[in-house]
Amino acid sequence: MGDVYTVRLNPVGVEFEVEEGETVLDAAFRQGIALPHGCKEGRCAACKCVLNEGEVELKPYSTFALNEMERDQNHILLCRTLAYSDIEVDLLNFDEEILSKSIPVRSFNAKVARVVELTHDIRRLEIVLDQPLKFWAGQYVDITLPGPEAITRSFSMANTPVEGKELAFIIKKYPNGKFSSCLDGGLRPGTEISLRGPFGTCFRREDKGGALILVGGGSGMSPLWSILHDHLESGEDREIHFFYGARTAKDLFYLDDFARLAAENPRFHFIPALSGASEEDGWTGERGFIHEVLNAHLRRLDFGEDVDVYACGPEPMIEALVPILQMNDVPTERIFFDKFTPASSTAEQLAHA
Repeated sequence: MGDVYTVRLNPVGVEFEVEEGETVLDAAFRQGIALPHGCKEGRCAACKCVLNEGEVELKPYSTFALNEMERDQNHILLCRTLAYSDIEVDLLNFDEEILSKSIPVRSFNAKVARVVELTHDIRRLEIVLDQPLKFWAGQYVDITLPGPEAITRSFSMANTPVEGKELAFIIKKYPNGKFSSCLDGGLRPGTEISLRGPFGTCFRREDKGGALILVGGGSGMSPLWSILHDHLESGEDREIHFFYGARTAKDLFYLDDFARLAAENPRFHFIPALSGASEEDGWTGERGFIHEVLNAHLRRLDFGEDVDVYACGPEPMIEALVPILQMNDVPTERIFFDKFTPASSTAEQLAHA
């Protein structure tokens, strides 16, 4: 075992240890300290902070996440930071609720139970763990497939966080995707896989007032399905508006389930929108990109600041959505999003694809 150093986080006063060769973020995960994070790959800037004291080295990262001027001003990315002494950092973003709900990251073995076809390119993967996993609705895990390449991808749980051994994931297939191409035949019942988690800070906040707005597209349904059902099971009474964007009618699924939920819960509203509906679809619902549809609804409903928004989906959707929310006076601290980024050409691991 190499040297061990102390990391101090300001202004929260939290201290933990980091081992030689271990990133600061991984050390925090290992010890159950939930720091702001996103891609874990140095691409999203969610874990950016300021180094006050100590000696560090940064693993390769994207200059879009940390530019040269910021680096010159002692900004660092915790997911890429290796410590060579005790260090002290100022957190630029922190959430006391996140810190209070920290769950230590653990490794699990699992077996595939079944794969269910939901649409032409979306599958539901169901697995059984060797031991129970505790997580919060909206979080995700890293899944590694067996084999010499050890393909690892990140996927959000679609089930509610009742501590147990069964998990489900809603996954979108991508052309030539190394992981997703295994969903049709490669991942048979009984196939052994491994998991690590939980990760993610876009989880359901409890005991909040006002409306609850869920916005998703593609496999963004997975964490939102978990958040929705966790909320319904909690007994909290809030107006719920679930916006889901797809290209055509064949890209929609769970419509019967949504109809049943609306019949059982008068304050629940499901609003699907198609950006490329054809005449053959016979579509009579909302048309356009989901951020445009949401904007029209927000202006009409006028929720104001008393609203929580959870948005999960592809990066372009999130980038278009956030300004819309801000223009409609949704407070930044009440916007929670999970941006699904595709695999880079230089890294095998990716987030949510």
